[in-house]
Amino acid sequence: MGKLFKLKSSYKPAGDQPKVIDKLIDNIKNGAQYQTLLGVTGSGKTFTIANLIDKIEKPVLIISHNKTLAAQLYNEFSGFFPDNAVEYFISYYDYYQPEAYIPRTDTYIAKDSSINDEIDRLKQKTTMSLLTRRDVIVVASVSCIYGIGEKEEYASMSFSVNIGDNFTRKDILSRFVELLYVRNDIDFDRGTFRVRGDIIDIYPAYMRNLAIRIELFDDVVDRIVMFDPISMRIIEDRKSVVIFPANQYISSKERRDAALKTIKAELQKRVAYFKRKGKLIEAQRIEERVNFDLEMIEQVGTCSGIENYSRHFSNRKEGETPATLIDYFGDDFLTIIDESHVTLPQLKGMYRGDRSRKRTLVDYGFRLPSALDNRPLMFEELQQKWKDVVFVSATPAEFEKELSKPHIVEQIVRPTGLMEPPVFVKPMDSAVDDLAGEIKKTTQAGNKVFVTTLTKKMAEDLSEYYNNLGLKTKYMHSELNAIERAKIISDLRNGVFDCIIGVNLLREGLDIPEVALVAILDADKEGFLRSETSLIQTSGRAARNVDSKVIFYANKMTDSMKTAIDEINRRRKLQEDYNKKYNITPKGITKSKDNKMLEMCNLDYMDKLNEPEVVVNKKDIPKMIRMLRGQLKKAVKEMDFESAIKYRDEIERLKKLDLES
Repeated sequence: MGKLFKLKSSYKPAGDQPKVIDKLIDNIKNGAQYQTLLGVTGSGKTFTIANLIDKIEKPVLIISHNKTLAAQLYNEFSGFFPDNAVEYFISYYDYYQPEAYIPRTDTYIAKDSSINDEIDRLKQKTTMSLLTRRDVIVVASVSCIYGIGEKEEYASMSFSVNIGDNFTRKDILSRFVELLYVRNDIDFDRGTFRVRGDIIDIYPAYMRNLAIRIELFDDVVDRIVMFDPISMRIIEDRKSVVIFPANQYISSKERRDAALKTIKAELQKRVAYFKRKGKLIEAQRIEERVNFDLEMIEQVGTCSGIENYSRHFSNRKEGETPATLIDYFGDDFLTIIDESHVTLPQLKGMYRGDRSRKRTLVDYGFRLPSALDNRPLMFEELQQKWKDVVFVSATPAEFEKELSKPHIVEQIVRPTGLMEPPVFVKPMDSAVDDLAGEIKKTTQAGNKVFVTTLTKKMAEDLSEYYNNLGLKTKYMHSELNAIERAKIISDLRNGVFDCIIGVNLLREGLDIPEVALVAILDADKEGFLRSETSLIQTSGRAARNVDSKVIFYANKMTDSMKTAIDEINRRRKLQEDYNKKYNITPKGITKSKDNKMLEMCNLDYMDKLNEPEVVVNKKDIPKMIRMLRGQLKKAVKEMDFESAIKYRDEIERLKKLDLES
C-alpha cells in the first residue's frame, strides 16, 4: 500500500524545521492528544505542518479563524499536495444576515443570504471527498463546528450507476429528484439535470465544469461519460459513477415522514403553551410559520430554514450533540488549529452567541424550541471528537499551553537565519519627536515603518502632525474596507508613503518585508492591546527584515513588557547561537508585490475611491448588479476574497439605491 499523502516542494526542511517535524510525529505516535507548535513569525510553520501531514497517514482538518487566511492556507496546501484532495469549507460568503428578533423595538429581521455558488460547491465537494477517500486535507473556518446533515443519511442517499444496470428513465429521474436535483432542460447548471430521449445529463452540486451523462438502451445503462457542460467535450468514459445529494440537509422519505409527525406534535404543544400563557399573537405566529414550512417540505422535500428542524430529521433528543463536518472524518484524524490564540476563543464563544439569538426567536413564536438544537458544538463536545490536535501560534495562550504540557514544541530558528528584532525602551514623554527622527532614519535607508497607538484620535493627530513635518504617513483605521486596506498596503510597498499609523495593526495581517521599524506608543498601558501576546505579535511585524528593530515607548516597565522583552530576547539568543554554529548569514525575506490582493489595487476603480459617488440611473441598476455578481463569482473561484468583498458591498449599495428610488 502506497503513502496516503504526497508532499511536493522544491524546499527541504531547514533551521528548526527538521527536529520540530520529528518531534511532532513522535508525540502523535506516543499518544499525545494535544501539542503546541510555538513557531515564530517567518519560521515556515505551514511547511512544517505540510511535512507532518506527509508522514501521518490520516485525514486532516485545519481550522482558521479568518476566511481570508483560510483561503491562503488552502492555496498553500493545494500547492504542497496537488495529487491529494485538498478541500475548502467555509460558511456561505456573499452575504448573510441571520434571523433575529429585537423585542425592545418589535423588530423582526428575516434571514437574508446570498449563497455563493462556488463556496456552496466547495462545501459539497468536501463532504463528498470525505466519504470516498482518506487522503483528504480540509481547510475550514470555525463554521465547521456548526450542524449540517448527518453523515450516514447523506451517504446512504447516494446513487450508484454502473454500465449494465437495469434502470428505466423514470427510475433515474425519480432518484435525481429524491437527491434534491431540479430538472431544467434549458438552463443546465449545478444542482440540475436535463433529459433528451434516453440521454440523461446531471450536473452534480459538488463539481465545477464537469457533468455526467447516462445513456440508456432498452432500460439498460449503455454508457456513462464525464463531459464539459459548456463545450460539451467528452472528458472520459466511466464504467460506474456515484452521485451524491445536491444538499447536505437531505433525508429519506421514511425519515421525512417521521419528522413531519414529530414537528406537528411539537407545534401543537407549543401553540397550547402560548395560549395557556395568554400569548395569542405568538401562538398564531408560530402556527402559521410552521404550517407553511410543513407544506413546503411535503411538496418539494425542503423549505427555507429547514436546518431549524434538523433535530427531527436526525431523530435526536433535545440537547443532543448535532452532526457536524467533523463527524465526516471518522474516528482517526489530525486537527490543526491555526493561530490558536485567536481561533480557540472563537470556537468557545460560538455556542453561547448562537443560543442567545435563537432563544429570543423561540420565546416570541418565530421558531419552535427544537430550533435551539440547530447549533454549533459546545467546546466540551468538540474536545470529545478530537483525537490528535496541534495548536499552531507564535504566541499560544495559557489554555493551549496547559492542555499541551509537556508537548510544547518550539520552532524558533528561521530557515533564512533572520533573528527577532532587538527591542529598545524609550520614554513616552519625548516619543513624538524621537519617533519622527526614527522614521526619517528608517525611510532614508529605503525601509518602512509601523506605528501603533492606543486611540484613533492619537493615530489621526499623529499622522497629520508627521505629514506636516514632511514625513509620508497614512492612518489605517478599522472602518476602512478590505479594498481600501489593500490599497494602503500597496501604496506603502510601492513608495507612495513610508509609514502606517494605526490602533491595532495585528488585525490587518500585515507581514511586509520592507518594514524595519515597529514603534509601540504607550506600551506601558496594560490591557488587551498592550498584553504580552499583543506586544510579541506586534513586534513580529518587523521580523522579516534584516535591519529591523522595535521601540517600546513607555514611562515604566510593566509585567507584560518585561515578559514580552524577555521572550523576544530568549528567541533572539537561540537564533544567534544557531547562526554562529552553522555560519549562517541572515537573509531578508523578499515578497512579490504582484500577488492577487495587491494586483486588484491597480484596477481603475481604485483611482476613484476618493471621488464623489457617481449618480446611478435606476434603469441601469439591474444590469450593473448582474455584472457585479459575475465578477463576484469569478473572484471567489480564484480565492480572491478581498476583491469579492468589494463586489459584494457594491451590490448591496446598488440594492439600497434601487429600493430608495
